[in-house]
Amino acid sequence: MALITVEDLAELDDEQLDDDITDNSEPMEEEENDDRLLAHWRSVGRQHQVSVPTEMRGPISEMTQRNQEVEREQVPYNVVSRREKMGEVLFEERVYPPGKWACITKSEKMYEQSISMAFMKIMRFICKESSVGRYLGMTVPVVAEFQLTETGTEFKKDVVTAYYLPAQFQNNPPQPTDNEISISHRDSIRVISRVFYGTTTEETIQREIQLLWELLGDAQGVQRHTYMVATYENPGVPGRRNEIWFIRHADQDA
Repeated sequence: MALITVEDLAELDDEQLDDDITDNSEPMEEEENDDRLLAHWRSVGRQHQVSVPTEMRGPISEMTQRNQEVEREQVPYNVVSRREKMGEVLFEERVYPPGKWACITKSEKMYEQSISMAFMKIMRFICKESSVGRYLGMTVPVVAEFQLTETGTEFKKDVVTAYYLPAQFQNNPPQPTDNEISISHRDSIRVISRVFYGTTTEETIQREIQLLWELLGDAQGVQRHTYMVATYENPGVPGRRNEIWFIRHADQDA
């Protein structure tokens, strides 16, 4: 059975959820609506072996509403180069500037579980559980950093999930109330990025890593055991967008 992914814990402003909570045209009381949202998340969680606790009720409701009202902020970057074939972008090299990120490390049995548990905590931070006590705003992509074993066939347990702080908080970051979340200044990073669509599981990620290595060939100056997955879209989007990121070594950034 597949485990819940970060997309399954992302914004619930999708058609599937609309069908779940708006089967009739009568206005729904706010409390009843919140209960139905929580029930929906719990249903998804049970299918994927992840428990969604009661304290997620408020953040689920708030993020659902906010993502219907406000456009999500894009993490800034510059394109260095791009390889195309017959009008299709095969991969793109980008530089992301230094910035402040809210980061949390989880070490669950599977990659999918780690990013799910992490994102629930980050979601609470975004919605209220910080020193400013209010909704911070959603940025995309949410990035997961992980390592493969030396053989490249298995995922190591530690997965770092990172949420880029919105521009208004970059100079004065709010502090998390959850001591598992830390605000980290991350240096500029240069990545080779390739888009893929669908779920992000250990199986699909390993396939995307292999595909990008085949396209790059004998690329120099690229890390071979540490990778990132960037996720952009909610689970209601058929074939939702993700990216696999290969990381350039620091001495290759210039």
